[in-house]
Amino acid sequence: MRTVKLSVLVSALFLLVGFSAKAQDANEILQKLDEVLYSAKDQQYKVTITLIDKNGEESTRNADVLEKGNNMRLFRFTSPASYAGIAFLSLPKDVMYLYMPAFGKERRIASSVKNQKFAGTDFSYDDMEAKPYTSKYDPDLIGQDDETYTLKLVPKPELKSDYSKLVMKINKQNFYPVTTEYFDKVGKNVKEATYQFEKVGKYWTSKEIIMKDLKKDHVTKMVVSDVVYDQGLSDDDFTVRKLMQ
Repeated sequence: MRTVKLSVLVSALFLLVGFSAKAQDANEILQKLDEVLYSAKDQQYKVTITLIDKNGEESTRNADVLEKGNNMRLFRFTSPASYAGIAFLSLPKDVMYLYMPAFGKERRIASSVKNQKFAGTDFSYDDMEAKPYTSKYDPDLIGQDDETYTLKLVPKPELKSDYSKLVMKINKQNFYPVTTEYFDKVGKNVKEATYQFEKVGKYWTSKEIIMKDLKKDHVTKMVVSDVVYDQGLSDDDFTVRKLMQ
């Protein structure tokens, strides 16, 4: 009887150690992902945004983007004329603003509407927020192959999100995202994103992001160009005053 009890105890300990190591690995992988995405002190780039509907009809928009650290982003449309000047500002502590030139003033985005589409794209305000994944999600390593890790990301309990989970594949060698699947509150896969990265100087840079709305069969493609890193951007470049300029 003593031998049986000892065997059960040893098995339980191995299980506990196994689960602990798996959780640790998942956290380390997600931390490395954040380090890749936010390794630069700051960056400036241009984005060409192509919207593709279910009939294959396309429309294009252009924008300028500024980022600093891992929690500040200013996104401003430059064309076409109907969108020029529309701007989005993401700041620390879940603070986000939208500026619409037609109204002449900024509007703070409430947490309750972060799931809404940003300016007709397939990205939500939540998707556009500048915030590390480690501060938004609890990760679990659910699979891997020769090239990628697969993490399940569950929103932290204190955060409001319309996603019940994300399933993300991460490149094993360089730790940038490869694909992300987004699941709604009832567990249905509602969106999918694919990414292409390339090395620019010493930084891995997102060159293309394709987001597909699976419900509406609608696609948004963002192509990044003219990336400049570490210019010494100031916090003053990420203010409501700058948003409205």
